Amino acid sequence: MTQRPEELVELLPEAERFLARQEAADDAARRRGLVLVHDVAGDFDAARAGATAGSHLLAGLSHEVLARFDADALVDYRAHRPRVTFSGDRYEAFLAPEIALYALEDDAGVPFLLLHGAEPDYQWERFVSAVRGLVERFGVTSVVALQAIPMPVPHTRPVTVTAHATRRALIEHYPVYWGEMRIPGSVASLLEIRLGEAGVDALGVAAHVPHYLAQTVYPAASLTLVEHLERLTGLHLPTESLRVAAETHRTEVDEQIARSAENTAVVAALEQQYDAFTAARESSDLLGSAGEVPTAEEIGAEFERFLADQDRKPPRGGE
Repeated sequence: MTQRPEELVELLPEAERFLARQEAADDAARRRGLVLVHDVAGDFDAARAGATAGSHLLAGLSHEVLARFDADALVDYRAHRPRVTFSGDRYEAFLAPEIALYALEDDAGVPFLLLHGAEPDYQWERFVSAVRGLVERFGVTSVVALQAIPMPVPHTRPVTVTAHATRRALIEHYPVYWGEMRIPGSVASLLEIRLGEAGVDALGVAAHVPHYLAQTVYPAASLTLVEHLERLTGLHLPTESLRVAAETHRTEVDEQIARSAENTAVVAALEQQYDAFTAARESSDLLGSAGEVPTAEEIGAEFERFLADQDRKPPRGGE
């Protein structure tokens, strides 16, 4: 039997207590509005930068679980095999994937929500409808996505981002890098479309991860996502541990790159391209070779190559 959207999610007792606290909040808190952040980017999360940013927020801020989604009905275990612990002569533990809604407070005590976990493989429309139901139930006024995509940029320069939104006014200070293109879909993209159709402000940032680091960790991208989340929402979020991790990782990558003349040359060419863009102050020159923007077909092909590479990654476990 087909599940109704609301049957995909279980509201926990903490949800009612959270709503009661919101009702009791002062006028200033209500006027500010409630932000929902999500990192359910799945394969559209190069170097797991978005998921790492979400985990960082949970590790650094006070939080509680408000709702859990039925991951058993949403995730394809054979495509993303969960981890099982085997000890000696027996299986001991099964690490199931999770999709949960958390309530957090930023460093100034302002509440916000985080939808964190695996990207659903099945029932995208019902999942999105269930999220929309939560948006209505909790009085969410804006939804922000955290993602990462592989791009021909060097790790030796600041991480750039692509911003997107249901209304240009939400991201008016961000450049537009390219025009229309067709790329593989994601739950995050469908959610933004459906929220926009419902009149809910939805936006997001996708960090540009150096394509040669897309299959590893890249804390610099996660740090950038958290910093842009602060800029877009006004939340006060912890960044120090991510900053330290990014600096350590940068040193490690520099050492690895230096061992290969070929890799050094590739990074140098990307640096020259990046610096040419910065000097020209023309957003359309950021990613293209010889000062040209990649075509929609080239960018789509890059996405396709990245997604194909996901099949060769270790399986994801619980988030």
